[in-house]
Amino acid sequence: MPIEFSSPACSTVDEVHHARAASGNAAVADEAIGVLRDALSGAAPVDRILLKAAAGAGKSFVLKRLVADAIEHPRCRRIAVVAFTNNQIHPLAASLGATLGADRVCLFVSKHRYGDVPDEAHANATVVTTTSAIPLDCDVVISTSHKLGAISELKRQMDHFGPGHNGASPFDVLFVDEAWQLPHHLFDKVAKAAPIAVGVGDVGQLPPLEIGANPWRGDPGFNPYRAWPTDSHEDARTWSVELPAVWRPTAAHLDLWRAFYPEWDQLHCVAAPGDRALVAEGLSGIAADVWRQVGSGVPTLLEVAGLPAPEAADVDLPLMGVVESLLDELLTAGFALESAEYDDAGTPTGKSLSASPGDVHDEQLIAVLATRNQAVDDATDVVERLRTKHSLSDTDVVASTVDSWQGQTNGITVAIHPLSGAAQLDEFNSAFGRLAVTCTRATHGLLMMARPGLDQLLGEAPARPGTPFGEPGNRHLPRQTHQRILATFARGTLTIEPDDL
Repeated sequence: MPIEFSSPACSTVDEVHHARAASGNAAVADEAIGVLRDALSGAAPVDRILLKAAAGAGKSFVLKRLVADAIEHPRCRRIAVVAFTNNQIHPLAASLGATLGADRVCLFVSKHRYGDVPDEAHANATVVTTTSAIPLDCDVVISTSHKLGAISELKRQMDHFGPGHNGASPFDVLFVDEAWQLPHHLFDKVAKAAPIAVGVGDVGQLPPLEIGANPWRGDPGFNPYRAWPTDSHEDARTWSVELPAVWRPTAAHLDLWRAFYPEWDQLHCVAAPGDRALVAEGLSGIAADVWRQVGSGVPTLLEVAGLPAPEAADVDLPLMGVVESLLDELLTAGFALESAEYDDAGTPTGKSLSASPGDVHDEQLIAVLATRNQAVDDATDVVERLRTKHSLSDTDVVASTVDSWQGQTNGITVAIHPLSGAAQLDEFNSAFGRLAVTCTRATHGLLMMARPGLDQLLGEAPARPGTPFGEPGNRHLPRQTHQRILATFARGTLTIEPDDL
């Protein structure tokens, strides 16, 4: 029997796309540039600038604009850019170096990680492992928070460079990429690098430590393991703003994005209806029903009934077998992900881009995501079998934990719902950030797989009173927030008959 998918319970119509949507981000960037200029000039009493982004908002483009403008300010001699991981600073160095020039941008890495620096970063930036090797005339130093925050490192920077224009710190502005991923205790180690800090990032990033785990024994309202911007939102010397558009998702995913950021005044999508497509000829039966629905762009939840009992809620080989079967049929039929091309302003160029298995492409076509390591081990086995059978590369299909996949982008996400088969609301699997990463990586289609029972679980789970340490309520994902998110999905049920097993 064909699978009938219900329409999302929550659906809105949004007509702001393309350049009209992207112009909102451009306007915010212009405003932030003005505030940073005034802060450098001493005309504005601002110590911190926070640019809050939804997943796929094009924040790296905005950060690059801010850096390029700040370094030309007469009262800015030198800039530092930090992020939590090496994988985050490598593309920053390549991008900023391509814009400013390799002689003006220095990537400062550990000698143990020098071999991991990609060729693109080497080609566009000066890469060094010691403070003394940083060119004295470079304008931008890019490093991890661990490297720049090492014991006495800021003193070595000061001895090497001398102070920035401010006269007291080696840098005039400290930029923090993926700011909501950086814990407070690590930010504190680099905070004195400059008198002005600019944080840019996705507020849906996974917290550095589970929010409920607070080892602090002094001020009960302060958690040194919480993301550092959370203590600054109400500070009088902090200027904070949201980027009101997202570039990554297909238009039909926008309601899902809005469910994760419900307190924002506006959130629009650059992609318009019809700009993205999953083209797969030759599919039939259940696979055709499922992939046609996923290709519509609407987030899709497929609940699978009739399976043998799993080993555990998060170790579900029978459900993973259904995932493998659906992917195998898609890959056997052959498919392409088609996308409209845009210019930097969000206007379609008239060209269409296409990516298929076997092509050379920068981003993964399919990502299979799960929460726990054992489930991802099972997903990895599935991926390896599919790669062997269909002669695929690691950019065609990949498996990952959700935690490791934040910051990544892919065409189609196939995810095991974090609460599939659970008997209660598990703190780990129902965390806001974990579900946010699961749902917001894809540019073309999202297929969430689960056993039946999510509605009953969320309907019977007790509401969690209050929120810990002042975090916004939806950040801790109480059941009502989870229900709101699921309401944006189209839903269908696949019943496995005993003869099918």
